[in-house]
Amino acid sequence: MTSDGRMVGRADCTRREFFGAIAGVAGFLSQTVQQSDSQTGQVYDPARAGRSQTPITAADNDKSVQGLEKKLRCSCGCGLDVYTCRTTDFTCTYSPALHKEVVGMLGNGKTPQEVIDAFVAQYGQVALMSPPRRGFNLLGYIVPGIAVTVAAAVLFVVLLRWTRQARAAAPVLTTAPPDATPAELERLQRELDKLPG
Repeated sequence: MTSDGRMVGRADCTRREFFGAIAGVAGFLSQTVQQSDSQTGQVYDPARAGRSQTPITAADNDKSVQGLEKKLRCSCGCGLDVYTCRTTDFTCTYSPALHKEVVGMLGNGKTPQEVIDAFVAQYGQVALMSPPRRGFNLLGYIVPGIAVTVAAAVLFVVLLRWTRQARAAAPVLTTAPPDATPAELERLQRELDKLPG
């Protein structure tokens, strides 16, 4: 520390100068926030803000529409359902169009099952998030459960066999006297006493 209160090699300013600098930065930020508050709602370059969104309608937040869209796969290739894609990936142009199709069909009086059937007719089975539970598709629902059960049973049998073999191979401990002479045991005891702890 020097005579003027500064730390040598650690800081280039005193504590008072440091807090003064922080106060100056805080004042600058406060002016910037006040200036930006006067311009609220105005975007300098609208093209940089992304594509414009259509206004939200009641159908966008309808639980039945959301539930229906969660059964339909987005065709952009993301692997998400229409609802999740349109609410998380704002660069996707497919999911808003599919959403409009769903809302339009429901607005024309179609039932949710008729909307699903129309999507399957237009896009094929890939339009569904999960295959229908009939025919060959049943194997997709049954086989994984059977495979997990069989694997668990095989693992149980293998572990049981290993533990039985380990018990059979384990040496039996006896209380037979050691093969050492009394002189050797005494020398061992002296060596053990020399060890720390």
